[in-house]
Amino acid sequence: MHLRTFIYLIFTMVIVACKEEKTQKAAPESIETTTEKVVTSTYEDLEGNPVELSDYKGKRVVLNYWATWCRPCIEEMPDMEKAQAILADEDYVFLFASDQSIDTINKFKETRGFNLDYIKFNGVYAKINVSALPATFVYNAVGEQVLRFDGGLKWDSPEMIEKLKAVQ
Repeated sequence: MHLRTFIYLIFTMVIVACKEEKTQKAAPESIETTTEKVVTSTYEDLEGNPVELSDYKGKRVVLNYWATWCRPCIEEMPDMEKAQAILADEDYVFLFASDQSIDTINKFKETRGFNLDYIKFNGVYAKINVSALPATFVYNAVGEQVLRFDGGLKWDSPEMIEKLKAVQ
């Protein structure tokens, strides 16, 4: 008799254990959605609008790659500001591109007070053969790179101004 009871208990446990239990699907705890902006332009202005060098066709462009942590970059900015003023009637545009965040560039701009046109660089320095900052490229009115300068320079010197005026 005990054997029968024992078998009955085991049989009941197996049936109960194998019974499909209905479970309610738990709602996902929290689905994080990020609205990260997909960058498609090489450069952006400080409002996040796309900027390309082709936007400046018909003008000569001085494009300076710099960073807020780069001492030679900052030391040459007053001279570049002066050169920008000297060349104002020469169809020149001076652009200062950094791969740092727009917030970081804006804080630098507010703190330092230079009257310069800052943009954010969305590329990779190695792809444009920049291995040290500052690096400055000069483009003619049809968008061809005609000069390159590596390192900090005296941009408002008469020799440099003549060199920039001679760009065709």
